[in-house]
Amino acid sequence: MRILIDTNVFIYREDDHVVSDSLLKLLAIVNDSGIPLLVHPSSKEDLSNDINSKRKTIMLSKIGAYPVLESPPNYENDMDYCHLIEGTNDKNSRIDNSILYSLYKDAVDFLITEDREIHKKALRLHIEDRVLLIDDALNFLDRTQDKIVTPPALILIPVYNLNLKDPIFDSLKSSYIEFEDWFKKISREGRKAWVYFREDGSIGALLIFKIEDEAIVGTPSLPRKIRLKISSFKVTHVGYKIGELFIRIACDMCVRNQIDEIYFTYFPNTDNRLIDLVSAYGFINKSINRRGEEVYVKETIPPFSIRTKLTPLELSTNYFPSFCDSPTVNKYIIPIRPEYHYRLFTDSEERQLSEIESKGFLTEGNTIRKAYVCHAKIRKMKPGDIILFYLSGKKTVTTLGIVESVDYNLSSGAEILRKVGKRTVYSAQELEIKAQKPTVVIIFRYHFRLKNKVPFNSLKTDNILKGPPQSITQITQNGYDKLAKMDGIDGRYIIH
Repeated sequence: MRILIDTNVFIYREDDHVVSDSLLKLLAIVNDSGIPLLVHPSSKEDLSNDINSKRKTIMLSKIGAYPVLESPPNYENDMDYCHLIEGTNDKNSRIDNSILYSLYKDAVDFLITEDREIHKKALRLHIEDRVLLIDDALNFLDRTQDKIVTPPALILIPVYNLNLKDPIFDSLKSSYIEFEDWFKKISREGRKAWVYFREDGSIGALLIFKIEDEAIVGTPSLPRKIRLKISSFKVTHVGYKIGELFIRIACDMCVRNQIDEIYFTYFPNTDNRLIDLVSAYGFINKSINRRGEEVYVKETIPPFSIRTKLTPLELSTNYFPSFCDSPTVNKYIIPIRPEYHYRLFTDSEERQLSEIESKGFLTEGNTIRKAYVCHAKIRKMKPGDIILFYLSGKKTVTTLGIVESVDYNLSSGAEILRKVGKRTVYSAQELEIKAQKPTVVIIFRYHFRLKNKVPFNSLKTDNILKGPPQSITQITQNGYDKLAKMDGIDGRYIIH
């Protein structure tokens, strides 16, 4: 989501010195959620021409922190648009028309303005629902915030609350001479970080991030673009798949903010565990910057030019969380009991927390690659197929994953354990019991928690299912299409 903000909101109901309480609350929500807030270049130019130097200085300082919308579309050659707005051609009208045209041409998703004339023109353009007053925007964003759900042991806090003397920073200090100055700088900026604190108060895992809109200078240089930058990615509390959890969080932030790329920089060394991890989720070394760091970039949406060249599993692997749902991909509904569902998918909002999670992690909940073990008789499932998990207690479809591998007829607990590792809810003893019958192991990639949980009544009414699923059940393409219309997954990540 990208929002354009009209500069008039900064003096709404106030004099030139005070920002309104509503605007402060709105800016706080935008800042916490990482939503890009942009200023139109015409607005900034208009403020620069203010003959009241004191007011100009104050207003420019208020909006100076916001990026300018790059290369906005020009409305003057769009005769249909000019006819619809029926405005005068004075300087103020031209500025208003330019701002509104950026919304009309979908350069941004919403416009926040207190200018009533812009609201009137939006009605004529039939985009009035995307032009918001401050209070409208405050209410809308507060209601629609789909917050990232993480284990309680992981918290989001300002960087300035971190102890720079913590051992987790030692290697960074030795690699970057200017690290402490950089740390102080991002502290003053109010940068935030995802952090896990051990019981002794030391940091066991750390993810510092920022949303930026700039080019990456290097060999080769990468063009200016809105990206999520991972500034620091450190895990010393190993063995709990926290690295995968961090990748999932970064991808979630991209989905919520309509960002298509993530990147980080890395000094090559002999310890390549981080590179081994991120490479499994589509990070590619695309450049070397001027400091000699490798620049690893991950795209979350595949370019149109290569989509037909990728298998469904390759697309899932390289462009996670995007996935392919073409007719060549089989679709299955898998029933799962609540006690297993809530351990495997720990970002379920309605779940009760376990005692273990109050101080640590359920390893299987942190993973992107997960394991499902069952005695189903189905034998047609293949890599790249879509699986939709049906929470039996709540009678709803909650989660979408992509099959990575399937093993049939396993009869040894040790063999099953080797396949699933720490990615299953079952203990070694439980797997030995399961192995008494021919066992199926499905390794899958967890892509999406459905925004709209699809209830059984809807599945039955639309003839997707005849009754509550008792085992893995294949559904038709038509049935899947109906379900997909209800699930609320962002269509940008669905490749047909």
